[in-house]
Amino acid sequence: MKIKTIISILSFLLLTSCKTTDNTITYFQDLDNQAAVLAEETVNYTPRIVPDDQLSITVSGTDPNAVAIFNMPLSSYLAPGETHVTSTPVLHTYLVNSRGEIDFPVLGKLHVADMTRSELTDLMTEKISAYVKSPIVTIQIRNFKVSVLGEVNKPGTVNVPNERLSVLDALGMAGDLTIYGNRTNVLLIRDNNGKKEYHRFDLTSTETLASPYYYLQQNDVLYVEPNKARKGNARYSQNGQFNVSLASTIISALSVLASLGIALLVK
Repeated sequence: MKIKTIISILSFLLLTSCKTTDNTITYFQDLDNQAAVLAEETVNYTPRIVPDDQLSITVSGTDPNAVAIFNMPLSSYLAPGETHVTSTPVLHTYLVNSRGEIDFPVLGKLHVADMTRSELTDLMTEKISAYVKSPIVTIQIRNFKVSVLGEVNKPGTVNVPNERLSVLDALGMAGDLTIYGNRTNVLLIRDNNGKKEYHRFDLTSTETLASPYYYLQQNDVLYVEPNKARKGNARYSQNGQFNVSLASTIISALSVLASLGIALLVK
């Protein structure tokens, strides 16, 4: 009878543990599966240019000779390990300085910080139109990247191929959260004109999808903190190592004392 009681208790604890784990790892738990309506997106985010951005800017038109003065020649990049002259052409980029400016051929210094890519395209098209008929200006942010740290499968820097990267996109590119990642408290660290901003996401709630911070900016950092299970394991491991070390020391001391005692008895 006692054995059956023990088995029943262990089974209950196992089922309870499984249920708790499921509640802590499932995303968007408040989403109604019978409804096809997701949380409404409250912001149409477009990233703005900031200092240290690297911009590739090309100008094209019906007369290639006329637009050539606005296009810097392709630079060469010698790949690591290469010893021959063959190299890979690299598109020239313009670094936005600390004052938010770039130095562009013919046009000179342009203040571009805090502008969207579309706004800068319109501005440069207007200015270049004074020299070239119907120019086409193409601008890309080449170094758009974010960092994902903590309890993810592939922590590190994520290079963004376009201008629109969501929190879920970044976590997906980092291999998703590990089983030990705290899904209710994902931290966003953002540098806004030299000031740090902090925001937290609860991935178990659809409110994340409607957050004004849902879409990331250049150089954002996402940190996934460990959950209670991971923290508990870490504390247990540290305490366990200390206890083993202490026990080894005590055993060694007792062995020495025992050896001395035996030696004295033999004498």
